[in-house]
Amino acid sequence: MTSRVEVEEDSDNNKGSMWDLDQKLDQPMDEEAGRLRNTYREKKFSQLLLLRLAFQSLGVVYGDLGTSPLANDNGQGGTFALYSLLCRHANVRTIPNQHRTDEELTTYSRSTFHEQSFAAKTQRWLERYAFRKNALLILVLVGTCMVIGDGILTPAISVLSASGGIKVNHPKLISNDVVTVVAVVILVGLFSMQHYGTDKVGWLFAPIVLLWFLLIGGIGLFNIWKYDTSVLKAFSPVYIYRYLRRGGKYRWTSLGGIMLSITGIEALFADLAHFPLLILCKTREHVVDAFYRSIPESIYWPVFIVATAAAVVASQATISATFSIIKQALALGCFPRVKVVHTSKKFLGQIYIPDMNWILMILCICVTAGFQNQSQIGNAYGTAVVIVMLVTTFLMILIMLLVWRCHWILVVLFTGLSLVVECTYFSAVLFKIDQGGWVPLVIAAAFLVIMYVWHYGTLKRYEFEMHSKVSMAWIVGLGPSLGLVRVPGIGLVYTELASGVPHIFSHFITNLPAIHSVVVFVCVKYLPVYTVPEEERFLVKRIGPKNFHMFRCVARYGYKDLHKKDDDFEKKLFESLFLFVRLESMMEGFSDSDEYSLYGQETERSREALLNSNGNMSPAFADPTISSIDSIVQFKSPSQANLTVRSSGQRSSQAEVDEREFLNNCRDAGVVHIMGNTVVRARRDSRFYKKIAVDYIYAFLRKICRENSMILNVPHESLLNVGQVFYV
Repeated sequence: MTSRVEVEEDSDNNKGSMWDLDQKLDQPMDEEAGRLRNTYREKKFSQLLLLRLAFQSLGVVYGDLGTSPLANDNGQGGTFALYSLLCRHANVRTIPNQHRTDEELTTYSRSTFHEQSFAAKTQRWLERYAFRKNALLILVLVGTCMVIGDGILTPAISVLSASGGIKVNHPKLISNDVVTVVAVVILVGLFSMQHYGTDKVGWLFAPIVLLWFLLIGGIGLFNIWKYDTSVLKAFSPVYIYRYLRRGGKYRWTSLGGIMLSITGIEALFADLAHFPLLILCKTREHVVDAFYRSIPESIYWPVFIVATAAAVVASQATISATFSIIKQALALGCFPRVKVVHTSKKFLGQIYIPDMNWILMILCICVTAGFQNQSQIGNAYGTAVVIVMLVTTFLMILIMLLVWRCHWILVVLFTGLSLVVECTYFSAVLFKIDQGGWVPLVIAAAFLVIMYVWHYGTLKRYEFEMHSKVSMAWIVGLGPSLGLVRVPGIGLVYTELASGVPHIFSHFITNLPAIHSVVVFVCVKYLPVYTVPEEERFLVKRIGPKNFHMFRCVARYGYKDLHKKDDDFEKKLFESLFLFVRLESMMEGFSDSDEYSLYGQETERSREALLNSNGNMSPAFADPTISSIDSIVQFKSPSQANLTVRSSGQRSSQAEVDEREFLNNCRDAGVVHIMGNTVVRARRDSRFYKKIAVDYIYAFLRKICRENSMILNVPHESLLNVGQVFYV
């Protein structure tokens, strides 16, 4: 018998009282009423959480509203997020580590095309040649590097502009050097706060921004009322038409300054062309420092403090965006390994990268001290922003074709209108390259070399492992002992391969006389998705006969996911392994095993992928250890271990119990993490630029970046490095 909770109507207000509902929900009730209570409270909590995030975003996103792309990947923005979206809809990744099971993830959303559709033709055109994939990657890297440059230039121009207020009333007493020193001190303080995280910084900055909005609006309205209401005519586009019609190179190149207005508020008081600012802060005299001259003298210094704080807020958005986009590049193999710290337990995307934080601070101080002129920094900033806009537009063309499947006429209209506007501004900023516009180009070029060389080295390492995989026939020929002494314990052999036995294993067993009783090949793979749910993370497979005690575990992550510094990864890995052994024993005729995702089942489509049209094994899965199966097992996660057996599955056999006990004993004996320390060298007959890139740049980056063991939080006392050298 079911019951329900009714809310009595208030005779005075004719509506239910939320307080009464809270009281009623606290009273004893049956199961259905309890669900209603939980649903109500979850909704109430989500609304409060939304208000909290909205308030924090006022203090963080405020400085970068205009440069964020509208197209996003499940709420994740940036050029690499768009690139990941494209990688799911077309085979354009340069590192070919895709697997059919990756597409079964719940977060791996993609569209299917009709064979003759324009989207399918575009997809085939992109996939046909490798240089097109490389060109797309370089385009994404250029946009990413410009965003990093934005993260350097925005704090410099914002803080330097705000600091200039201290010399407005006393220009002869206070020199530019003093202003620069004040700006540098503020910048050091800003970057020193980053380790507290976006969550705490957002709470600190949001009230400042709210107060800033009230002050700038109030002062502007006061000046419009006091001096001249005719300034409101500036809203009319007729004046910009008349301005440009008069001709002249100066008027055309002045469009480059308007880029500061288009991007939002990165330099609220740095440029005359910041349209909304001049509307609210217009004065007839002193147009060069119009903002500070518009402030009533009685509240000048309080407003100066708030303005300086608001400039710091404008910088925070680009710093946070730089951290996010570097994390995305790191996950997709396009940036050297750096430490990434989660600063919030509640929000997955809030991160802090210490190494990049200090690099950004040093470069930002160099730009500030080197120029001491916000006009030239503004020119540099305009160049960076317009290039990011162009890159985003080109990526949007592919997004509209492959993801949104828009009609080609709509795509042409969007492309034409966007490029007309953006190319107009781009042509204007070209005239200012010698006036500071070269700075973002140099910064972007340096980061582009770093990112592309690192990606090239990563790709060559993967290709080496693919081409030097160990034959399964050779492994089986060694016998259960692998020709060695099997000592108690479990060896976790880390590899970049999601299939096959890596070369590092053969290198290990041919140089050492012993190997662990249980060997697990661990592949940590990042996918072009923003996150992989915990219950879908692991893929487990047995390699060779059962008495070899060899397994493979593929741990899949999205570019937003992060390895946490605890033993959670190792614990879940072994839970997955034990559950796989139990699953395997329940399958009829399971002498060997196929590959299973620990979130679902081996579907009919997945099994069909193992066989070609003749019923034989597909080349990609031609492994003597794989056999067809008749049973399907569904379970959600290792922790839940809810099993649903279909077909002729059997209960856990004695062999399964014995193997689980054997695995537990080996785990108690000790776990050793075996990692390859691969050195990449260029061949002697390589061209000079390849030698420079591989032997010097890539080698230097490998030397200064964090070890893979630190990224994966491998305990130092249980780490074993195996060195090897290969030539490219």
